[in-house]
Amino acid sequence: MSLLTVNRLNVRFHTPDGEVHAVRDLSFAMAAGETLGIVGESGSGKSQTMMAVMGLLAANGRVEGSVCYRGEELVGMPVAQLRAIRGRKISMIFQDPMTSMNPYMTVFDQMAQVLIHHEGLSRRAARSRCVEMLEAVRIPEAGRRIDMYPHEFSGGMRQRVMIASALLCRPDLLIADEPTTALDVTVQAQILDLMREVRREFGTAIILITHDLGVVAGLCERVLVMNGGQEMESGPVRDIFYRPQHLYTRALLAAVPRLDEQEIRRLATIEAAGGARAAANSLATEAGEAAAPGETVARSEPDPSAPPLLDVSDLRVHFRLTPPSLFAAAPLLKAVDGVDLVLRPGETLGVVGESGCGKSTLARAVLRLVPATTGRISLLGDDITTLDRLAMRTHRRDMQVIFQDPLASLNPRMTVGDIVAEPLHTHYPRTPRKEVRDRVSRMLTRVGLGPQIINRYPHEFSGGQCQRIGIARALVLEPELVVCDEPVSALDVSIQAQIVNLLMDIQAEMNLALIFIAHDLAVVRHISHRIMVMYLGRVAEISDRVALYERPMHPYTQALIRSVPIPDPDRERDKAYRPLQGDLPSPVDPPSGCAFRTRCPHVVARCAEEVPVLRQVGDSLVACHEAERVRAAIDRGEAA
Repeated sequence: MSLLTVNRLNVRFHTPDGEVHAVRDLSFAMAAGETLGIVGESGSGKSQTMMAVMGLLAANGRVEGSVCYRGEELVGMPVAQLRAIRGRKISMIFQDPMTSMNPYMTVFDQMAQVLIHHEGLSRRAARSRCVEMLEAVRIPEAGRRIDMYPHEFSGGMRQRVMIASALLCRPDLLIADEPTTALDVTVQAQILDLMREVRREFGTAIILITHDLGVVAGLCERVLVMNGGQEMESGPVRDIFYRPQHLYTRALLAAVPRLDEQEIRRLATIEAAGGARAAANSLATEAGEAAAPGETVARSEPDPSAPPLLDVSDLRVHFRLTPPSLFAAAPLLKAVDGVDLVLRPGETLGVVGESGCGKSTLARAVLRLVPATTGRISLLGDDITTLDRLAMRTHRRDMQVIFQDPLASLNPRMTVGDIVAEPLHTHYPRTPRKEVRDRVSRMLTRVGLGPQIINRYPHEFSGGQCQRIGIARALVLEPELVVCDEPVSALDVSIQAQIVNLLMDIQAEMNLALIFIAHDLAVVRHISHRIMVMYLGRVAEISDRVALYERPMHPYTQALIRSVPIPDPDRERDKAYRPLQGDLPSPVDPPSGCAFRTRCPHVVARCAEEVPVLRQVGDSLVACHEAERVRAAIDRGEAA
């Protein structure tokens, strides 16, 4: 008997705009202990399928079809009976652990509810079980931290608490809805490693909902591909990745940049979520372009002899925090602590590192959106470090920014035409109205939208289209430098491919310099010429994209690269899996000497006493005392 059987499942929602058919005639089955990956773009019906399984649909939702758990029908089951199964036999981990946990309750109070409700344990017995489970998911000092509140944990630790809560009653089935989407690549590796242990030690079956095909390749045994609420294709993971039958599946795989690629290729795109026809049309369109999916693209290289467009030296951004008590000294947070960088016209500098390493603060300091504590910022040969607001206005024509959240960065009360025209009105107020409209129309056409949308509002567009509007706004002044602060992290893999292709095309056309900040190292490798790795406000390593990924010199860079899942089942499962342990230290109280020493496998006594400086080692600039030894180990094939 199957553990879970879904047969002809339909999910509909009644809305003021009519009925939305979110899931259409979906059928699949799961065996005990199996891991099933469900993939597809946003709106494909993945999460609503699992909400229907759990009986957690919104009030306007309606379910038809059958969902059987061990032969027992869940659809239409009375709520009281369903509650006896939820949490005890079937548990769910939600995407955002912070919004899934009550901020007014301690971790213990929230976890204990599960055991008190399902097993009738006393608080004393429940506490013992909760501490045991927190230790099982590797929460340090679990006995002390169980009485802390959710906001006192990092994102990765909160996700571990959610997993521990879901496993308290040893469920048969664990549903994980995008459990690693909002996490750093190193924390993601830790969570995936933990889920492997959960499956191995508890025999728990797992349904993993995700858009990250690399995660599916390394963790899942079978894959279900969804689009438009329907199943496009399903089967063993190796069949889906190596022998995909459906055009939509092929398009999804072709849209993913890979860390192990030798050549840069144009990413495939899916312009609309309309099932097989949309995927087929997308592939046919791409095939007719100069650079089709799978075809390598010649990258224009910046001229190394050209004068720097941006020159930053010894940049520091420190923030004085509120004292913890009346007579205590105010702590100093060193967000950026002595960064040097040079960027030439037409060059893309990728900036990577975990959350809290100073990437976004560095970008805002370069743009003069936050004041630099010390250091020098030179743009086109002019020192802009201490210019006042009025003097900076002229320079702002040459530097623009694309933000992470495409919808939140657009004014909902302004039309698209007004949004894109706003920089022109600000910097060139005497430009005739017709010329402004013509420039806006040309730029909207250039980013693939067209002038017909000028009078529409942001809420009428998808996330990818809103990001294109943001790009048009940033480029309408024809700037020299554009800072891209996580511009694709909130987008589906296919929309991400559209934006990456667009940025590369526009850069080649306009000779733009880009600072591209991202968590996804595969995307950064795809789009960048050089890459800068940051750790706790300082630069750990700088190298060109080929040398950095083939011969990483800094132990932190090695850990980041090892943590990136590869969308290839055989390669992902065969690689040495050693996730970086521990959390990023606090920038308010960093370790002495080398900040990475508390997590470094190569630490020596000197690391605690002396801050390493950037120096040339091979093809890279590396801030590591042991860089030569690490390089020698790489040459001998002993290090990743």
